[in-house]
Amino acid sequence: MATKKSEAKAAPYHIVRTNRAGVFAGNIESRTGQEVVLLNARRLWYWEGAASLSQLAVDGVSRPANCKFPVEVSKITLLEAIEILDCTPAAEASIKAVPV
Repeated sequence: MATKKSEAKAAPYHIVRTNRAGVFAGNIESRTGQEVVLLNARRLWYWEGAASLSQLAVDGVSRPANCKFPVEVSKITLLEAIEILDCTPAAEASIKAVPV
C-alpha cells in the first residue's frame, strides 16, 4: 500500500546548540555547513532535570515546571551551529510539554 504524503513521517526532532545564539529544539528543515533551518523551534533558555544537552536529548527534563522554554516559532535560521543532537521520542515529548 502506498503511503500518502500526509502520512509520511515528520522530520526528526533535534537539539541544536549554536556558538552565540543559544540552544534550540525543533525539526531540521535544512542544513548547509553551520547554518541550520529549524521548524517548530523552541529556545531552550533554562532547564532543570538534565545534567547536559546529551541527557536532555535522551531523557528530556524531569522538572518541567522549573524550565524556561519560550513560545515555539514556526521557523528560525540558526547560524554557527556547533552541535546537533537527535532527540528520542520521550525527550521530544518532555520538551514540548514544558509550559511557555
